[in-house]
Amino acid sequence: MDRFNLSTAGGIVYAASWPGRRTNSDERLAMHETWLKPNRRAIAIACVPPLVLAAVGLWIMFSAAESQRHVWRGVGACLMLAAVALIAMLIRQLRRPRIAYRDGHVLFYLRSGRPLAVPAHFVEAFFLGQGPATLPGSVATHTESINLVARLSQRQTEWAQQVVKPALGQWCDGYVTIRGTWCEPLGAGVIRRLNRRLKEVKTSNEAGRCR
Repeated sequence: MDRFNLSTAGGIVYAASWPGRRTNSDERLAMHETWLKPNRRAIAIACVPPLVLAAVGLWIMFSAAESQRHVWRGVGACLMLAAVALIAMLIRQLRRPRIAYRDGHVLFYLRSGRPLAVPAHFVEAFFLGQGPATLPGSVATHTESINLVARLSQRQTEWAQQVVKPALGQWCDGYVTIRGTWCEPLGAGVIRRLNRRLKEVKTSNEAGRCR
């Protein structure tokens, strides 16, 4: 199977985020080409509940009665640790694009850990779709959002189905759906840019194989 997996990643703009300190992960980040950015506003909104949880934990730690302080300090510390872990996870999402490109592969960041790396020549086109939105704290199930859809070659059956986070999108029957709620604002301009860049890399890769 022609497949390429990549470890934790983000956009190329973050490659120099730690001055004077370059790790193997930093070098991988520097080699990425971000095609579709995350929705930073939605991620910022999602950070609000963990911040509230951290504030509650801090209040519990310092407002408990003296006789029960040790117990409540433990409870407050657990709440704060849980909040910090959630915030760290969300901040990491800020660094991860929704779609990127590296070494002849289109990378789809629709799950934790490594992205799903599809050979570029298996990706046929990008277009707009519509489907249910997954909003932070939303209780309405009828909310619709504009989604991005990538059509993969139907001949590559190994890429027809993949497991992804439902909140981020869906991967079924060779169609990759990325929910617009969790990526940069979508429109005709974004679709033209993605399809133009896809064509460029496919042409470049074909030329390289013919040499």
